[in-house]
Amino acid sequence: MKLKISLPLLFLLFSHTVWSQTTAEKPKVIKILTFNILHGATTKGDFDLDHIAKVISDANPDFVALQEVDYKTNRARKYDLVTELGFRTKMSPLFGKAMKFDGGEYGEGVLSKYTFLNTRNVGLPYSPGSEPRAALEVTSVLSSGDTVSFVGTHLDHLKDGRDRLAQVESINASFTSNSYPTILAGDLNDVPGSFAINTLEKHWLAAYDKENPEATFPSDKPNIKIDYVMFFPKNRWKVLSTQVIQDAVASDHCAYLVTVELLEE
Repeated sequence: MKLKISLPLLFLLFSHTVWSQTTAEKPKVIKILTFNILHGATTKGDFDLDHIAKVISDANPDFVALQEVDYKTNRARKYDLVTELGFRTKMSPLFGKAMKFDGGEYGEGVLSKYTFLNTRNVGLPYSPGSEPRAALEVTSVLSSGDTVSFVGTHLDHLKDGRDRLAQVESINASFTSNSYPTILAGDLNDVPGSFAINTLEKHWLAAYDKENPEATFPSDKPNIKIDYVMFFPKNRWKVLSTQVIQDAVASDHCAYLVTVELLEE
């Protein structure tokens, strides 16, 4: 018996096969930027949000973790900084409070090319008298159909490191049980090989050359690395490139851009 297939049906079958092969073969590339924005002040103190936004837009990231973000403080002229930067970069903004400050609030910000499936703001442990810290998470569905979580944070800066260690242990406990592949980005205020960074790297794939770490601070003459992007679980990610973006005016930190591929399970 001869099977007759109409030309329209044959075309549909062929198109579906080509689409399936193309989808399966296309890398799932994500660009992540972490940027401590010095509460919007710039190193000139001129509060130039357009300058900061240009650094972000020129990098063309999918997700941005922002640190030192003011929400309607007096020093930030009562601006909601992450919303202002979201407007300027055409990205979706979200603010996460770490503490009350200067007539408003202070904490983390996230910018995303994607809408948010869900969000949460996790308060991190800190000693009495120290600054409260937080980890802000968004979960989004990428254009590929994959769902990922993105976490932005800013760890304690004090030299003794006790709060940083408690904070990274809290991050590990809070986010390594996630249902989706997860990205962690931020100003971690510690150097490669430190106890805090090593504690994170037991679980997270870090995107930097351990033999020759790229310095991210200070922005005028970078000499230490304290800004990071990491990934969980380690086997779901492939780091394609890293770039330190040095702009001595936008902030006292360099922005750090990482491009990765999300791998199949």
